[in-house]
Amino acid sequence: MSKKKTEELVDALSELTVLEMAELKTLLEDKWGVKAAAPVAVAAPAAGAPVAAAVESTDFQVTLTEAPADKKIGIIKVVREITGLGLKEAKDLVEAAPKELKPTAPKAEAEDIKKKIETAGGKVTLKGL
Repeated sequence: MSKKKTEELVDALSELTVLEMAELKTLLEDKWGVKAAAPVAVAAPAAGAPVAAAVESTDFQVTLTEAPADKKIGIIKVVREITGLGLKEAKDLVEAAPKELKPTAPKAEAEDIKKKIETAGGKVTLKGL
């Protein structure tokens, strides 16, 4: 295809509305017998590396997701221990659940925090970063 023809095609496609583009996509899929899908990037593991060890988070965001009313005092004590907050600030944080306890923590620390909060009766989620 010549450069001029390519530029004319690009100009023509640029003038289409979103609805017209969707119709064009459907027509091309039908004509060519394919389905348009967003590409998915898959990283190939290094030679000899196990596939399961592809990507594992080392840091986690720790979020207090639930604090039952009958367990709040114990949870507040643990939150104070973890965050170093004062009593009022820790109480406000627990009552505002779901709330972030630590924006980033190493895996071992995040799991320790989760264990402490769950032992006190609360619920925590860990989100890998």
